[in-house]
Amino acid sequence: MQSKEVCRRLAEIGIVPCARVNKPEHARFAAETLYEAGIPVLEVPLTVPQATEVIEKLANRYSDLIIGAGTVLDEQAAQICIDAGARFITSPGFVPEVVACARQADVTVFPGALTPSEVIAGWMAGADFVKIFPAATAGGPSYVRALKVPLPQIPLIVTGGVNQMTAFDYILAGAHAIGVGSQLLPKEALANGQAETIHELARRFRIMVKEARAQRDGNNN
Repeated sequence: MQSKEVCRRLAEIGIVPCARVNKPEHARFAAETLYEAGIPVLEVPLTVPQATEVIEKLANRYSDLIIGAGTVLDEQAAQICIDAGARFITSPGFVPEVVACARQADVTVFPGALTPSEVIAGWMAGADFVKIFPAATAGGPSYVRALKVPLPQIPLIVTGGVNQMTAFDYILAGAHAIGVGSQLLPKEALANGQAETIHELARRFRIMVKEARAQRDGNNN
């Protein structure tokens, strides 16, 4: 799956779940359950045990699953994840070498940023999206809205504290997508195999994104 197609699908889905878990089987269950729930996307942070093995198995099993690697902090780690089949690479901050590695491999990449200078630096380095992290502590939707005024051309993925109370407002503020962790993938549900809980949460977040986009686009017309 080429970067252009991954970017298109991420922008279309609008949700990037993150499985920050302690057991590889929980990450695999998260991917399988989200796939069934209509969100064929999952970020597997490198803090997950055997993360690259999880990525490789899922990439081989699902040709249309957008499986990615998170918390990628250096070029070597980025290359290992790409070789394992990661279809996107993301970091909590801006690491130029990671962006360059992903660009060279035609793999979608979105570095983390917080300040306007960091957002611009990531974008100018060739990022496909820029991830605003941690969004909640920076000011939430109002901060994203403020960033979009001078930087409307930069597509933002908002992460860090996104929940059912704020997801709608982040999209309305101009975010291309939201990154969601335990609010979509509760640790208890993953540990106990409660697929129905994740299906319901996925349904709610999908509705929020759809309705917020409809309102935003309507206001812009």
